[in-house]
Amino acid sequence: MPADTSTRPVARLDPAEGGLSSAEAAARLRADGPNAAVAPPRRRLGGRVLHQLTDPLVALLLAAAVVTTVLGDYPDTAVIVLVVLVNTAIGVVQELRADRAIAALDQLAAPTARVVRDGRDVVLPAAELVRGDLVRVEAGDVVPADLVLAESARLSVDESALTGESVPVTRAAGEEASAGTVVTTGRATGTVVRTGDASALGRITALVASTRPAATPLQRRLAGLGRILGFAAVVLSGLVFVIGVVGGRPVVDMAVTAVSLVVAAVPESLPAVVTLALALGARRMAGARAIPRRLHAVETLGSVTVIASDKTGTLTEGRMAVQHAVTPDGSRYGVTGTGYAPQGAVRHGGATVAVPDDLRRLARAGLLCNDATLAPPTDERPEWTAVGDPLEAALVAFAARCGLDPEHTRVAWPRVAEHPFDQDLRRMTTVHRSCDRRYLVVCKGAPENVLTAPLVEASVEEIAELSAAAHRLAAEGLRVLAVASDVVDSPPDDLARPTGLRPAGLVAVGDPLRAGAADIAGSFDDAGVRLVLITGDHPATAAAIGGQLGLWREGDPVVRGDDGDPAQAHPRARVFARTQPEQKLDIIAGLQSRGHVVAMTGDGVNDAPALRRADIGVAMGGGTEVARQAADLVLVDDDLSTVATAIGEGRRIYDNIRRFLRYALAGGVAEIAVMLLGPLFGLAVPLLPAQILWVNLLTHGVPGVALGAEPAEPGTLRRAPRSPSESVLGAGLGRDVLVTGALIAAVVLGAGVLAAHWDRPWQSVVFATLGLAQLGVALAVRAPRPAGARRGNLALPVAVAVSALLQVAGVLLAPLRELLGTEPLGAVELLACAAVSVLPALVLRLVRRPAGGGTPGAGRDLGPVPAGTTAPDR
Repeated sequence: MPADTSTRPVARLDPAEGGLSSAEAAARLRADGPNAAVAPPRRRLGGRVLHQLTDPLVALLLAAAVVTTVLGDYPDTAVIVLVVLVNTAIGVVQELRADRAIAALDQLAAPTARVVRDGRDVVLPAAELVRGDLVRVEAGDVVPADLVLAESARLSVDESALTGESVPVTRAAGEEASAGTVVTTGRATGTVVRTGDASALGRITALVASTRPAATPLQRRLAGLGRILGFAAVVLSGLVFVIGVVGGRPVVDMAVTAVSLVVAAVPESLPAVVTLALALGARRMAGARAIPRRLHAVETLGSVTVIASDKTGTLTEGRMAVQHAVTPDGSRYGVTGTGYAPQGAVRHGGATVAVPDDLRRLARAGLLCNDATLAPPTDERPEWTAVGDPLEAALVAFAARCGLDPEHTRVAWPRVAEHPFDQDLRRMTTVHRSCDRRYLVVCKGAPENVLTAPLVEASVEEIAELSAAAHRLAAEGLRVLAVASDVVDSPPDDLARPTGLRPAGLVAVGDPLRAGAADIAGSFDDAGVRLVLITGDHPATAAAIGGQLGLWREGDPVVRGDDGDPAQAHPRARVFARTQPEQKLDIIAGLQSRGHVVAMTGDGVNDAPALRRADIGVAMGGGTEVARQAADLVLVDDDLSTVATAIGEGRRIYDNIRRFLRYALAGGVAEIAVMLLGPLFGLAVPLLPAQILWVNLLTHGVPGVALGAEPAEPGTLRRAPRSPSESVLGAGLGRDVLVTGALIAAVVLGAGVLAAHWDRPWQSVVFATLGLAQLGVALAVRAPRPAGARRGNLALPVAVAVSALLQVAGVLLAPLRELLGTEPLGAVELLACAAVSVLPALVLRLVRRPAGGGTPGAGRDLGPVPAGTTAPDR
């Protein structure tokens, strides 16, 4: 709780103050630079190359190169150096591409600020703030620069980001609010005094600017897998070394062979492939208007089983408008208009009517007890837009449609005190001075929290009639607010709990469902993901919206947050009403305790804890800055159907990583098997070190990266999500790797034995067949194309074709033959090698199954998921 939550009078800003002019702001921006913390020092090219060369496997290769140079084995040295150079180049290029993709995402997710420029409120990137700018902040905003407050209304800020102190502190006019702190309650206007590195947050950020982002859970699991594979490869390569030495081969030759086999067996390009796949996948998500703020969101999205969504702006268009109003005598009026445009009409009994006094007083009260404004159309935005809370902006437009001028009305009734919206009381109260020096007190909020004694002074019949009208409007899927007001001689002592007000009426705000919103739940059901509606609306409103979405049918439960613990709700419950922000945490924890992986949507400051608690926090692009900073994924268009696209992208990326693992690890298994079993079939040394490294260079390089760009398989969004606790080699992938490696090894050994039997250059046959068979597997494990699709991932067949030509060149071109120690093969022999190499790919195509596994799956309830499904690392 804040250190001081007492209601404070509002210190008003000089009305003549219009902020900086655009010209002055531009001049100061050029002089002082952007309002941004110092960027982490970029790793130079030399540092990137050194990072690649210090990889343990590359260090082994370099050591082998030194040994072969000392012994005068220059062909092997040349091949080793070539492999190191190519792998280093690929690694550096992939690292640069990943860094650029992540930097582009950072630009898309840049924070914004509400600034007064040229006398008007505008929303700008926070980086464009300059000293002297007039900035407005309210609950949910991150203070964008160091401010001296000129106006403060019950402002409290969370300074834990700077001080570590978790208790919010109050800030009054004349005091400073530091950059990076979070407004928890109230609102304020302040002048920027320090920006960028000079601000409080900038000074701290400069100390930690060199911090590198942590590895994602998938990257950590793959690193662990790499260590296990490396250990196994060392043991098996040691066995090859022993067998060779016992067979009479020179110790140094076998040592170089063993080192080459270790390097070839472990897919050293895996970390780069994974990082690039995640970063470019995140960028593709951004193109679909879903911006991942953390790389782990990309991989975790594929595991989501439940999406807990709010209503406004997510399932609806987010353009709220007052559609109906009820005056104290029970008369109901319809209000027409488009979006937030001030033009519209009032209808009663099916006809357009003049605005009655009672309705005008109701509209005036809603306008004054309100912090939003409307922005007129511009060249960039052809429509009127809301500046501030969309619900309050709808009340401003309603007042204009009732014939009031919002700016003139607010000047005529200046606000002198307020109690901002209180989540516990579910209402807001403001006090305005009238021209005769009396005071207008206005209170608006949920009907059950406003239409109650002693706040309102009305008969039981009046309250019952308005309450019944509110219930009828809520049952139509509208959000209902009650308004009460009265003119008094002096402001109330306790603005949080005023008394003796008169009911001013009801306003029913509608936000139409997005086009196709009714299909969203069905699409998530097909993907094995359950959609749950969590809202603070009236239960009747929640049920009506749930029914339109297909989440609720007559007889289904509607869980009320004001009646018991929603976390203990029936597993079939998919609609939660009247929930408090802290109850969202309980609902999420309850779902996670049943083994679900939960994505939570939110847009307010009070949603931030739930966004952090969920496995994937999804913030609305039009929401508060705090919500966006707490989230893992930001929806630019506030459209929940975009999450389905992001889930599909997450599954595609994970499928491609598994596809690469199957391809690369199977090649390593085949190479080790050939080297171990070859001597048993009379092939003393099946492959020379240079030949092993050449095959590794051609197969693990460009074709492996190209596999990461494969499109999604048909039906990706019609199968159950994977368990996040599942091993990277789970769902049969480990078995597939062994089977694929065995197939490759079988055809390679078979070809080598036959060539030896017919007294042909068998080592060259083994070399050619091994490389071509692995490249054939790359084409066999690619994602199937949907029926009718004409183009797939063209990079893969091109990469395979180029690598295959280079592989064949190793036995055709004299310089390469000398370098690799191969012998020439004739056309018939090459055709035979190619024919045999196709066999593993043909077998795999015949028994193809989806890379991701899983089947369509979840039922309607939210009961426990299968054992082993637990939340992923956060």
